[in-house]
Amino acid sequence: MRSIMEGAKREPNVFYLVSKLFWLIAEPTTALALLLLVGLLMLMLRRSKTGSGLMAVACVALLLMNFTNIGLLVLQPLEQRFPTPPYPEHVDGIIMLGGGEDSEVSAARHIAELNENADRFVEAARLALRYPSAKLVITGGIGDLTGGGDGDAAIADRFFPQLGIPESRLVLEGKSRNTDENALFTKALIGSTEGETWLLVTSAFHMPRAVGIFRKAGLPVVAWPSDFKTTGSERFRFSFLRPYLNQAAFSIGLREWLGLLAYRLSGKSDDLLPGP
Repeated sequence: MRSIMEGAKREPNVFYLVSKLFWLIAEPTTALALLLLVGLLMLMLRRSKTGSGLMAVACVALLLMNFTNIGLLVLQPLEQRFPTPPYPEHVDGIIMLGGGEDSEVSAARHIAELNENADRFVEAARLALRYPSAKLVITGGIGDLTGGGDGDAAIADRFFPQLGIPESRLVLEGKSRNTDENALFTKALIGSTEGETWLLVTSAFHMPRAVGIFRKAGLPVVAWPSDFKTTGSERFRFSFLRPYLNQAAFSIGLREWLGLLAYRLSGKSDDLLPGP
């Protein structure tokens, strides 16, 4: 088993830091709360027209985000970009991007606790069992600014052996903090894959950005999407039963589209919306 330990020294990454700080403000609930505060401030300064307008915009946006399926409509074109392919005859390796775990709970309880993106782990395990000679690469460390909890690699080291997948097949990369580092550090671990078939497992909404970044890093991969959140035939509708899920879907979708734009503008991907 080859691995990069989570405590390994990392080079400063300005792109990572800026992206995290930007999202602290751009995250929809935060941005709309700030808009409401600015509107209230305008009212206090007797600029009632401007204040009322800003607060009205924020309220309408919150209602649409929470009580319609607009979030799923934002996610759907991303999820439709890479259909699940037929099973290849032979697979040399499977790369799973992290993000399907609860790092803090896993660290506190010394278990492999998964989150709403757990399908990444499930699908990677299923493919590993189907292709018993394939290497299984788990790439992902601590992706938030606090740096707390266990990374994906540490959690994977607990999870997969319990399913009968030998440790000798695992390649654990526990240093990366974003998708760009996932690709670069994975490339450093596995080297050239020319003439080989490598599957990339991640959430369907994240697949376009991930494929673009891995291609740029010199790792051609076969997209194997998991963790679908849309039906593929969504049309606008009101949705009152689970507003917190509607809100989460919109936040995920917005972040992913902004990520595609940022990675294209920074040259980390050659396409705005990579496809098959």
